[in-house]
Amino acid sequence: MQKITPFLWFNENAEEAAKFYVSIFKNSKILDITHYGKAGAEASGRHAGTVMTVKFLLEGQEFVAINGGPNFKFTEAISFVVNCETQAEVDQFWKTLSAGGEEGPCGWLKDKYGVSWQVVPTVVIDMISDKNAEKANRAMDAVMHMGKIDVKAVKEAYGR
Repeated sequence: MQKITPFLWFNENAEEAAKFYVSIFKNSKILDITHYGKAGAEASGRHAGTVMTVKFLLEGQEFVAINGGPNFKFTEAISFVVNCETQAEVDQFWKTLSAGGEEGPCGWLKDKYGVSWQVVPTVVIDMISDKNAEKANRAMDAVMHMGKIDVKAVKEAYGR
């Protein structure tokens, strides 16, 4: 068992969300599904036998999703970063994760469940972290004017 596990609170679609995420990322799978028993169902207002938690693995990282009810919603205060090696990878994750959700600025998006993601090309991280402040600032300025990150455009701004 890993020391820290992200725990995601859904109203009633934890299993659907976990299956969605597992379908997007390679090396991913559903690990376990638990169901509400009588005591948990009574306390939560659920029916006994309905899905309570779904433990799943995305690229080696364990997550747990719970059908906890409508009490809490996701915000951008917590997001998951998807590090991408190519523009094709950026394009694919952006397309699948944003489907039915909401595209945001600077590589950020919300999926159809309201979970925030950052789809980031690793080469862009290198550029905006460059010790040459002028080059790093040009790259960051380019990123700040994008939704989905365009690696070629950031490279052009960086290299000017």
